Amino acid sequence: MAATGAGSPGRLVQYVVVRSDLVHQLSWPLGAVITQACHAATAAIHLHYRDPETQQYLEELDSMHKVVLGAPDEAALSNLSETLTKAGVAHKLWIEQPENIPTCLALKPCAKETVQPLLRKFKLFK
Repeated sequence: MAATGAGSPGRLVQYVVVRSDLVHQLSWPLGAVITQACHAATAAIHLHYRDPETQQYLEELDSMHKVVLGAPDEAALSNLSETLTKAGVAHKLWIEQPENIPTCLALKPCAKETVQPLLRKFKLFK
């Protein structure tokens, strides 16, 4: 099966939103922050493994598409999680333990156009 182009309607994407202040203000090592994103993405896939969109996303293993966005701080990340919950968008807010620090969140794979309006204010993670 041919992969759908990144800009094609219906393209399945997994969005990951990471707190940029962890690197830029709190001086977390970049590797630690990347690990948080990996945890969240894996958890979202696991929690929604039987979802048809998740299964379709996994079937296209060599052409998965992820977008990593930056949230400026914990408040912005928590507010986004609340917004997604209210909109019925399945996601996993990753809370690092034992510190109990929300570090990032990942959406289950979904059509880009269904969630992009909720994520519009977040820019690519730098």
